[in-house]
Amino acid sequence: MSALFASAFVTFLLVIDPPGCAPIFAGLTRGATGAHRRTMAIRAVLVASAILLFFALLGEDLLRALGISLSAFRIAGGIMLFLIAVDMVFEKRTERREHRAEEVRASEVEDISVFPMAIPMIAGPGSIASVMLLTARSEGLAETLVVLAALAATMVLTLFALLAAAPLMKLLGRKTEAMITRVLGVLLAALAVQFVLDGLHRTFS
Repeated sequence: MSALFASAFVTFLLVIDPPGCAPIFAGLTRGATGAHRRTMAIRAVLVASAILLFFALLGEDLLRALGISLSAFRIAGGIMLFLIAVDMVFEKRTERREHRAEEVRASEVEDISVFPMAIPMIAGPGSIASVMLLTARSEGLAETLVVLAALAATMVLTLFALLAAAPLMKLLGRKTEAMITRVLGVLLAALAVQFVLDGLHRTFS
């Protein structure tokens, strides 16, 4: 169980990327009061958690209703995560997030908790695919609860990252953040390849 928790936790940590969300949140909430910033951070994490929990519990039924096999979803999800990993290594994902943040700031949206923070920055395609893949691989209620516990732990870390966004950015700096993102991207690429291999193995075995 501890190995499953560690694997799920690392996967969620890589895909959701709390350190990467922090600078975007700091930029979007610049000028907001501390209380308003805390409220938006909590709301963003709660909304994202609800979305991911929905797909964790009902994602497999949704796939079945659409006539999509779990093996096919593993392969497709693995490919999607691999593309995200490549973007992380070459910093394309960060650039897109910052561009989206600039668009939101330009439109003078005051509350950014639901969009773009909850969707798609926290509960994006990659994190939705990850939670569905991991719960689909779980055998029995106990393993599913372990995966959900790993998701909850990641969301708590994400909340802390958002609440500490401004001081965290001063501490890390742009170069350190870029280095961490690249390392996480390489690890995510390896996990993505494993998802694809699992899907191929189940398809042809």
